[in-house]
Amino acid sequence: MSRLQEIPLSLYPAYVSLEMDALIREASLRADAFHATGVGRRFPKYVPSDHELVHAALVTLRREGHLSGDVFCEWGCGFAVTTGMAALLGMEAHGIEIEEGLADEAERLLSDLGIDAAIHRTSYLPEGFEVGEGQGGVDLILPENTGGDFVAPDYDGLDPERVDLFFAYPWPGEEEMMMDLFSAVAGDEATLLLYTSDGEITAWWHE
Repeated sequence: MSRLQEIPLSLYPAYVSLEMDALIREASLRADAFHATGVGRRFPKYVPSDHELVHAALVTLRREGHLSGDVFCEWGCGFAVTTGMAALLGMEAHGIEIEEGLADEAERLLSDLGIDAAIHRTSYLPEGFEVGEGQGGVDLILPENTGGDFVAPDYDGLDPERVDLFFAYPWPGEEEMMMDLFSAVAGDEATLLLYTSDGEITAWWHE
């Protein structure tokens, strides 16, 4: 796997449009209702990222020319707020969500707000990739170490090498695994944006 280089981010104060604000507010209301009714009991409680911060990072990466194109992919998109924000910024936006209940909610939210983005009902770990417990976190296990045949990474028809910007909000201890996954499946000119549980946001590219 290639090494990653951090991209210094000096975030621009980004104007939040009425459509963007409506997306953030409606997603918050629906997430609260989803869990309050007990429907979402089998899922971990929805803890949103700082949407304004993520929005500012998206705008900054595009404005400063760090992206080679406009194809966006969110790993584990949940209600797909960031996927929707990317679409509203004019990107070809894709969300990856394996949990059917959350994928249903994401598709409903985007459709109701008239946002054009695709939800792929699959794992962000392509076929042949696995995870295991490591020291201080979760480790990525590559296909060549699982004993299976190699299959080119694919997200339900989306080739990860087409993606210019990946976004992830990993659980604590999964940050390094997400970075290793990016190194393994992304194209050479792709960028990774990570929002961490301590409220920080970082961006990375292949060195």
